[in-house]
Amino acid sequence: MRERGSAGVVGVLVAGLLAAGCSSGGGGSGPSGTPVGAAAARPTGVGARFLGVGECSSFGTTSFTEVPCGGERAAARVVARYDGAAAGGPPCPATTDFVLHISAQDVSFDEDGDGRIPRGYACMRNLQAPHPGDPGGGGGPRTIVGDCVYGTGGGQVRETACDGSGKRKPQFKVVRAVDTRAKCPASTALYVQLGGARPVGCADRM
Repeated sequence: MRERGSAGVVGVLVAGLLAAGCSSGGGGSGPSGTPVGAAAARPTGVGARFLGVGECSSFGTTSFTEVPCGGERAAARVVARYDGAAAGGPPCPATTDFVLHISAQDVSFDEDGDGRIPRGYACMRNLQAPHPGDPGGGGGPRTIVGDCVYGTGGGQVRETACDGSGKRKPQFKVVRAVDTRAKCPASTALYVQLGGARPVGCADRM
């Protein structure tokens, strides 16, 4: 990290703010504490498309299945769904709680009748709190305005809950998203990589 006058540390890089919807390194988790990026299990035939937008997944520890949203097993809803790998793919919505990575599978039923579920990923929102993807929530696949981070060394930062309930106390809070560093206010203590149309986060020291 290098200094920017009296503003303090000027940083960079959040390990997982990628626009691809992968883990932010902020401790995001799915239902029952399942880590971001857990695999989805074989489809159950609940929806026309396996984990299509608006459909729901079960609770899980290492895998998830599609279940009716009104059922007692429903834990999270799909808010966006994309084919292909998350790396380099479209970003998940800003307040996504976690991402399910779906492996290509040969099945007896699928949406187009070819017997194969393509590789893809589903952006998920928990049906009930907590919502780690909300501003200040300490998780989710993206870092957004309102989130807090702490330094991990080597110019890297990770997301943590702004209220101090996480394993690490917050050191900086992202207060603005801009397209270039020059548009951050003079009080900015840290630049955080956000991705998207406004990829620079201006963070104040807490």
